[in-house]
Amino acid sequence: MQKFFKRFGKPSDKEYIRWIFVIPGMIMLMFFALPLAGIILRSIGADFFDNAFSSQSFKALKLSLVTSSITTLLAAGFGTPLAYILARWKSGHRFWIELFVDLPIVLPPSVAGVALLLTFGRRGLLGSVLNVLGISLPFTTTAVILAQMFVSAPLFIRSARIGFAHVDRQLEESARVEGANQWQMFLEIMFPLSARALASGAILTWTRALGEFGATILFAGNLEGVTQTMPLAIYLGFEKDIGVALALSVVLILVSVFLLLLTKKLEDPEE
Repeated sequence: MQKFFKRFGKPSDKEYIRWIFVIPGMIMLMFFALPLAGIILRSIGADFFDNAFSSQSFKALKLSLVTSSITTLLAAGFGTPLAYILARWKSGHRFWIELFVDLPIVLPPSVAGVALLLTFGRRGLLGSVLNVLGISLPFTTTAVILAQMFVSAPLFIRSARIGFAHVDRQLEESARVEGANQWQMFLEIMFPLSARALASGAILTWTRALGEFGATILFAGNLEGVTQTMPLAIYLGFEKDIGVALALSVVLILVSVFLLLLTKKLEDPEE
């Protein structure tokens, strides 16, 4: 070892410290990259496009894109006012409201599915009311949207709340002095200045809704063309046709990469 150091030089303390960070960091990076690379390499073959554009795949992809888009629009429509209230209004109950809003993020998806079923199912909390109105939600496309909403809308609300909270309050005070009402203040000041955070939250919500599995399969089931989204089609593909599962997995990876790149661009446009 001493001869080696005489020939090539002894590493400095800084180089030792650098490798302490580099080696475990590279191990973690490979842990993330190798499984994704394995899916892509395994899916390459003559039948890839046949599997990716099969009838089952097309139905699952179409349903996922439609339901995820509707979920994102609903999350933005109902979540933006709530995020604004949490960010700008003073309330002693804000801590508990934020707790309930953030709770679906950390709940296991299976728990979310059971909760939705016990609320909107035939024997659920609202089941009798829905039955009187002739509405049946479980195992329908609407159930898919509700499941996606439950697990993904909190991401939009959190992002929007942070965006609204970072707007300078002096601008708000100046608008009040000029005679602006609450709606004008929100539309002309708060919304434009928070637009990047809102867009980032919408992308995260759409991505999370697109990949939702646990709550959907428990509350909406796995009916082809009705409730079978891409994650459910992948799950079924491992039992019936591994080629379809791999092809859809690659499609989801590509979509997720594109959306993450878009989110990064919104968060830091100079990169």
